[in-house]
Amino acid sequence: VFVVLGGLLAFRWPRLVYLHVPAAVWGALIEFYGWVCPLTPLEKFLRGLAGEAGYEGGFIRNYLGPLIYPAGLSLELQMLLGGGVLAINLLIYGCWLWRRFHQAGS
Repeated sequence: VFVVLGGLLAFRWPRLVYLHVPAAVWGALIEFYGWVCPLTPLEKFLRGLAGEAGYEGGFIRNYLGPLIYPAGLSLELQMLLGGGVLAINLLIYGCWLWRRFHQAGS
């Protein structure tokens, strides 16, 4: 949710942009290239230290996959999702920048 809509928080807390933009870019790149979130190996390592069993795949696919990814996710749909992340954030930040410039000029 933060990756897709976190830019809306910048309207209230502008400094959050410095956290959100890298997160949104990372989220889109994960979709485009099928990368694994860097926290997944850390989680699996810590689970192993705690004596718990790991799981196959990444955190998102394991815990959130059924909620955010449809069954039979194709590469084309995955690219569409990545493009959606970028499009939504470009729209949000476009509005945010427009608002900031117009407020500064007032």
